[in-house]
Amino acid sequence: MAVTAVRLGSPRAAGEGLRIGTVRRPPRGVKTSEYAARDYYDVWLPELAPSQGLVSWGLSKPWTDRRWAAFTRRYRGEMAAPGARRLLALLAALARTTSFSIGCYCEDAGRCHRSLLLDLLQAGPIRTGLGRSQ
Repeated sequence: MAVTAVRLGSPRAAGEGLRIGTVRRPPRGVKTSEYAARDYYDVWLPELAPSQGLVSWGLSKPWTDRRWAAFTRRYRGEMAAPGARRLLALLAALARTTSFSIGCYCEDAGRCHRSLLLDLLQAGPIRTGLGRSQ
């Protein structure tokens, strides 16, 4: 099955599956009942979004390769926390049997945590510390 990264609010692709919002905040000005119908997300997992501090730091200056490398290290560090590791292990296990997408609002996917999250999910077994790897 496939896991894809998408921009929330963009039209859904055929076979995309369940759309998971991995953002800190829901879309502004959109009723909760309209999130899925307006192609934002079906399920919201803000726990997989970068922390508010990391988002603020990332948006404080233009992206450079050096700043992106620092953001990448910091985000991966946040995703190494036990709760995030368990969610990543769950999604990695689900990816073996079903298609779904993960998304964020960022216009540039190359400078968005969703690309890092996709890499984490596709990297292989994720150790949860709770028994065998998933």
